[in-house]
Amino acid sequence: MTRELAQVETPIGAFRAVVIDGAVRTAAFVDTKGVHRDSSGVHLALAAYFAGEVDALDAINVAPQGTQFKQSVWKLLREVPAGTTVSYGELATRVGAPGAARAVGTANATNPICLIIPCHRVIRTGGGLGGYGFGLERKRWLLAHEAPAFALVNT
Repeated sequence: MTRELAQVETPIGAFRAVVIDGAVRTAAFVDTKGVHRDSSGVHLALAAYFAGEVDALDAINVAPQGTQFKQSVWKLLREVPAGTTVSYGELATRVGAPGAARAVGTANATNPICLIIPCHRVIRTGGGLGGYGFGLERKRWLLAHEAPAFALVNT
């Protein structure tokens, strides 16, 4: 088993991904500074994303661990294009569980690979931001970064 770190410095803090055998297992904003390059190209994709190539994360291989429902939610999240958002209720419908918006929220809250599995693109019905484990300021920044013209209706 090969374990590597991919870490980049971003305008909103250091971001680190743990890459095991070429697939990201966990990813999060971290307090430690530094740069780590991996052989799978995750570092390059992260750097490209923060440089403005917002689709660069789509090619990253991920291997999150979770229940079948959470896996389904996380898979669908990767299909939400950069620059767009989806509501918790809409995502619940897409996963085949209408009315399970709270369960979708729980899946988002336990997403082990933030940013790459873009839980920041999920908002409340009506346009409110909802939550984000790394703070609403980061969520606002990420949404604005992905779509400069994106207007946030509610905060």
